[in-house]
Amino acid sequence: MNFLAHFYLSDDSPASLAGSLMGDFVKGRLDQRYPPDIERAIFVHRRIDSFTDRDVTVRESRRRIDPAFRLLRGILIDVFYDHYLARHWTRFSNEPLEMFTARVYAALAEHSDHFPAPLDWMAPRMAAEDWLSSYQDVEGIADVLARMSRRLSRRNPLGRGIDELKRHYVAFESDFFDFLPRLESYVSRLEGERRSHSVEGSERPIRQ
Repeated sequence: MNFLAHFYLSDDSPASLAGSLMGDFVKGRLDQRYPPDIERAIFVHRRIDSFTDRDVTVRESRRRIDPAFRLLRGILIDVFYDHYLARHWTRFSNEPLEMFTARVYAALAEHSDHFPAPLDWMAPRMAAEDWLSSYQDVEGIADVLARMSRRLSRRNPLGRGIDELKRHYVAFESDFFDFLPRLESYVSRLEGERRSHSVEGSERPIRQ
């Protein structure tokens, strides 16, 4: 899943929102490098990514994409699913998308002192250009893919991925609606396990 989905699936505290973004940029063991709520969000981000990679519907989505995209197919599906989440936001949240994204950007600014490079410059740009709201439109997704393509070190076809979205739009949308409830249930189980461990007094530092 891409940025918007990780924010949506967070526990909604400012530290958790920041950690949800950091999950793509912080590597290796955590070992209390960051505040507990941030480390927990990084841990959940990694679990979400692992769950997504194994899901049968997500794999079917990836198979729809031209094999020429190779390893980039996973990136494309992450972005496409964010598009459907933004487009159908009112089905999943009572909070207007613009209010949610404003809270996200405020949380990122509040915790920016914990951000590694390149997140330290990317997060302010995300807020200034309102990347998250742009996911609602196909044109916005085209801009997202072009931006991601430029960030990669080698020449790549990522910018042309918008054609794949248009070609399989309805099928990808169906895949998204099939997958998201399972992912939400999985994240809820993770939170339930955390609360259970906390009540039992056995919650340990996150080391993943």
